[in-house]
Amino acid sequence: MDKAAKKAEILEAAKFRHATKQFDPDKVIPKDDFDFLLEVARLSPSSFGTEPWRFVVVENDRLREKIKNTAWGAYGKLPDASHFVIFLARTRQDTQYNADYMKNHLLNVKKFPEDFVEKFLGRVEEFQKDDFDLLDGERPLFDWASKQTYIPLANMMHAAAEIGIDSCPIEGFPVDAMNELLDEEGLLEDGSFGISVMCAFGYRKEDPQPKTRRSMDDVVQWV
Repeated sequence: MDKAAKKAEILEAAKFRHATKQFDPDKVIPKDDFDFLLEVARLSPSSFGTEPWRFVVVENDRLREKIKNTAWGAYGKLPDASHFVIFLARTRQDTQYNADYMKNHLLNVKKFPEDFVEKFLGRVEEFQKDDFDLLDGERPLFDWASKQTYIPLANMMHAAAEIGIDSCPIEGFPVDAMNELLDEEGLLEDGSFGISVMCAFGYRKEDPQPKTRRSMDDVVQWV
């Protein structure tokens, strides 16, 4: 592998990527390209390897219209974006150290031996109780899971830029209203999930303004 060429390629994708505000409605992402992006998301890391997420690809026109009219950040993007993904995070009922989901995931997905699972969950309990203080109320564990959804989100966005696909992450929505909408659609599995973030994918309608960022000296501190 030519490392210098690969680094240049990665930096070029980072410069290419921008939060696309207007998508070209006439351009559709090929299925194999979007399957590739979903696989990149699926392979993303998560705390304790628990994968506390689900990626909902919204193709249904009726649901797209409901989301567009509920989430102000999606209003100008959903009609023209080729693909639209809702990143759901698991709630406390699935992510607490003694939840059925946690044990089943470790046994049946991670394939850990049962005696090791008990020790592993003991460490998760210590982490949730003492290290990060996550067990006071419903919100801390959900926020812990929600933060992790931004890892596959970022990986998808960068991978998309690597192959010339644009994206726009979206936090512009009323959380309660979106959760109510998704619950009515049967997408939250009786409280196992809540909305974390959304992202539109497609192709830019016009070139963006040049990218601006704070200087390296301002954002990096060596100690």
